[in-house]
Amino acid sequence: MASTQDAWYISLLGLAEHFRTSNPPDIKSCIQCLQAVFNFKPPQRVEARTHLQLGNILLTHTKNIDLARTHLEQSWFLSQSINGFDDVKFEAASVLAELFEQQGQPTHSKPILRKAIELSQHSIYWHCRLIFQLAQIHATEREYEVASSLLAVGVDYAQISNVAYTRVLFLLSRVMLLLIDKKIQEVLPLLNQAGHLVESWTGSPHQKEYLKVFFLVLQVCHYLMAGQVKSVKPCLKQLQQSIQTIMAPTWPDDDAVCGSASSESFVWMSRQQLYVLVYLVTVMHSAQAGYMDKAHKYTEKALAQIDKLTSSGCEEGKSGGARSGAVLAWRLRMALVEHSALCRLVTGGKANALHEIARAAHLLAVAPTPGSAAAHTPQLHCLLGLYAMSMNCMEAAESQFHTAIQMSQERDLWMFAKLNLAIVYLRGRRDNDLAQLMEQVRPEALPAYAHGLRAASYYVLGLQAFFQARYNEAKRYLRETLKMANAEDLNRLTSCSLVLLGHIFLSINNSRESMNMVTPAMQLASKIPDVHVQLWASAILKDLYRLAGDTERENEAYQMHCNYSQALLKDHFQATQLPQHVLVQWTSGPPPALPPALPPASLPNTT
Repeated sequence: MASTQDAWYISLLGLAEHFRTSNPPDIKSCIQCLQAVFNFKPPQRVEARTHLQLGNILLTHTKNIDLARTHLEQSWFLSQSINGFDDVKFEAASVLAELFEQQGQPTHSKPILRKAIELSQHSIYWHCRLIFQLAQIHATEREYEVASSLLAVGVDYAQISNVAYTRVLFLLSRVMLLLIDKKIQEVLPLLNQAGHLVESWTGSPHQKEYLKVFFLVLQVCHYLMAGQVKSVKPCLKQLQQSIQTIMAPTWPDDDAVCGSASSESFVWMSRQQLYVLVYLVTVMHSAQAGYMDKAHKYTEKALAQIDKLTSSGCEEGKSGGARSGAVLAWRLRMALVEHSALCRLVTGGKANALHEIARAAHLLAVAPTPGSAAAHTPQLHCLLGLYAMSMNCMEAAESQFHTAIQMSQERDLWMFAKLNLAIVYLRGRRDNDLAQLMEQVRPEALPAYAHGLRAASYYVLGLQAFFQARYNEAKRYLRETLKMANAEDLNRLTSCSLVLLGHIFLSINNSRESMNMVTPAMQLASKIPDVHVQLWASAILKDLYRLAGDTERENEAYQMHCNYSQALLKDHFQATQLPQHVLVQWTSGPPPALPPALPPASLPNTT
């Protein structure tokens, strides 16, 4: 029979739970009851559990973070010496570590998680969960080698513990980190191993399809990182089919996918999050391939899906919770808006592009974590550099690219910014600056996997040779670009190379070859659509028809050129009048405060 003292604290715990589950919850009374428990000097187990409850409730329902941390620290301290108290012990460690990370103190999180991992080897669920959590913190800190080694430990532990699903999750997570770290040589064998494990899966068909989606996302990203737009098509098609399968109404929810075993109760992303991610990689593919209208269509669909997720609260992942779901939704939204801005710049809609860039700037201002903002700020400066180039604001473009280069820790973005900076120098006839820069971005200086960047580098070399009237050398570089671009359906690079070759042949009075280059360039540019290539090609066609004495076609080409020129001038003027145009001067600190942007419908595309 419980003593009077026991009865008191047991009653208080029951009353606290009653207040917590009331409709609406009475959180203040719940907290008062839990705090009162300590007055009765309960057993250590009860004390540790109550501290954990208080910490969770204060975190969820109040802004008293310091008090929440104190209770969580007490729970973690008290529970470490209690045998068989896993749920309280490891939840306290996990929540406390996450809180330190949220507060920008990951150095405090790491020793807590390492100690918890050491203590949890007998508990498959907690050991795996804590490894995932610590690896995530190291990855966020860009300590990819440490994170990867932790995930490798997870792979081995899951295999020994006979949890096949979790083993493949660890393996695919490791592949993802190696991709981020551009360790391409290490990626391929692990990706092939994961693909074999997924293909030969004999367990739950739902788990197989879920793992297949994860695997295919990584495979598609591997190709897209290299600019291999053609090679990726079969994988992308498979991915699109698989996501339709798991989004079907008859598909079970994420809990059913995990199964009943707690050791397999992990998901990388929820079905709804994966759905948006597949839209994003489709947008990335369309943008790289030069299908700008398709990219825009999928962007709008994906953004609508994110709005639906955030409004319904479905962005919470099973292993991540509301906060990690909100961070993921923010990252997906930011990546989509960045691609939308890039596509609009290509199609000649500078005012619309500026609207999207302003949306990205606003997203930076409301980033859920400092790390999220830091990761995307260089991309935004790069976009502003491209926008400034399109507006002939060359000084601003140079400043933006320099800012992106200085801030970025991503080698691919660094190279992309430098290639565009080289074009700025070319247009400004800054030969000395250009010569120094080109040594860093010559094709042989770029990573072997970066097919798209290498092709772009050959194009910039061809452009440089053209500006210096070294026409044979220019043709040699541009033919290399065409060979690489055609091999992987990089349509925009193909159209740019064709029109430049057309210009070169016109310059050396080879009208026939010029026409053979410009005609397909115009057709491809119209398909993209790339209004800048269309403007350039129409000017060359006008000259070609004039040389041929074909007045009618010359007039048609002239009219076409005027139409493109007027549309671009009108759009240029519209962009300069927008208050968001001041963003081109922003190179440090947070983005400047801007008035609310007009909706896209009020900024019609001028192409």
